[in-house]
Amino acid sequence: MDPLWLAVAFILGFAVKQVGLPSLIGFLAAGFVLQAFGVESTTTLKTIADYGVLLLLFTIGLKLRVKNLLKPQVWAVASVHMAVTIVIFTTTIFVLGGWGGWLFNSMDFSAAILVAFALSFSSTVFAVKVLEEKGEMGALHGRVAIGILIMQDIFAVVFITASSGKLPSPWAAALFGLLLIRPVLIFLMKRAGHGELLILLGLLLPIAGGALFNAVGLKPDLGALAMGALLAGHLKADELAKTLLGFKDIFLMGFFLNIGLVGFPDLVSLAVTALFVLILPVKTALFFTLFTRFKLRARTSTLASLSLSNYSEFGLIVGAVGVANGFIGSQWLVVFAVALSISFILAAPLNTTAHDIYARWRPWLQKFESKKRLPEDEIISIGKADILVFGMGGVVSGAYDFLRNRFGETVLGIDFDEEVVADHQRAGRRVFQGDATDYDFWERLRSDGTVRLVLLTMPDYMANKYAAERIAAFSPDTMIAAIAKHDDEAAVLKAAGAHEVFNFYAETGVGFAEHVCMHLPSLLPQQ
Repeated sequence: MDPLWLAVAFILGFAVKQVGLPSLIGFLAAGFVLQAFGVESTTTLKTIADYGVLLLLFTIGLKLRVKNLLKPQVWAVASVHMAVTIVIFTTTIFVLGGWGGWLFNSMDFSAAILVAFALSFSSTVFAVKVLEEKGEMGALHGRVAIGILIMQDIFAVVFITASSGKLPSPWAAALFGLLLIRPVLIFLMKRAGHGELLILLGLLLPIAGGALFNAVGLKPDLGALAMGALLAGHLKADELAKTLLGFKDIFLMGFFLNIGLVGFPDLVSLAVTALFVLILPVKTALFFTLFTRFKLRARTSTLASLSLSNYSEFGLIVGAVGVANGFIGSQWLVVFAVALSISFILAAPLNTTAHDIYARWRPWLQKFESKKRLPEDEIISIGKADILVFGMGGVVSGAYDFLRNRFGETVLGIDFDEEVVADHQRAGRRVFQGDATDYDFWERLRSDGTVRLVLLTMPDYMANKYAAERIAAFSPDTMIAAIAKHDDEAAVLKAAGAHEVFNFYAETGVGFAEHVCMHLPSLLPQQ
């Protein structure tokens, strides 16, 4: 890759980051700028982009829970939404084709269905990036959104296989034998340590899985997902996912650059793209409606729908298959690429401010809720609790244990990830599922006492900020302590209502020194 491309990507990624948008928007813009100057995508860039998608799906697989896909709010919503979306887009195409409009006048039924199918997907890359940056992959709305995207990926695999005109190799059935090597993979992952060998293993597995599935006529992306799923549920799978985070983001930069380099549309293609962008809110509203009909709360439905309010990179893949088979013209690839890019640009600020959007429209959005709730949305009775610890992942369990040893059973841990909650409960800790950033959570919370202190230890400081604002409004007499990683974050948290902020990186060293002085005093010089 030309160093100039990296410079342009950095400059534009840095620029959009300063105004609160994800850097991926800058990478997309960099692709369009480079394309305007005659730069074309290369084999190297496409390879980097492919590796980025493989790593993305591999890390999704590491956190995959098959039981989540079997829930009606996932598989049924994904199926119904795709069917209805295809009908909406196909009808629109035929109506405009009847008027002799734009690119639609020469399309037959199969071509219209293909275009509608390509536009029915939402972006896995975008949603995962946004949810990871906000620390919400384990939240209910994050799990539902990821489940929907995996179901869509499965639909895409079925389509691509069917459109190739040939069935997968008979050897594809042998892939079920991968289940037998799970113990071997886990052994390798455990023995690889925490350094470069673990990273190398994390890069090797998705590439090997993709190559293996491709060899038997299946989509490589599915192979990467399957390899990650083989390791899901193991304690070290989470460490492996975090280890690969930086590599995945760098490779995905190539993916977004590559989209921008697909081409820029003429006036007719721009008009078609504008039409599809105007229809996008209908697609988002349909997700919200279906989620609420399947008993998800308005908040969960809103946040999950906003995560899916875009077009997908799979639209380009489906479009490329259509062009290769002569179903549609090559101009449609440019339309898909630009519609995808614009949908990312529009969806990025919506997801950045998703909690504020729900707060503003909450009374109206709650009118769409079904009367019956899912079990995780029922009233939460926490009994007597004086101290609440929000965010029980990672090292925070040590803080919880210290407080419980000192203050007894009046200390309560709360986390939005049901798997984290289940692990702590099995370890004997008093931990409940809940989300401190959720306006409705505080209305559902029932306590037999007065909460005096709340510790906010969630990984995303913006989540801690939202939570501090909620707590300050709900219970102004409650003291709030929060963690931050940087000084500027600490200032934001104090402005949001936190009484004390612990700079995680700066003060860990101080805590370590105090620990040494307390436990090894005989080895220290006398004052």
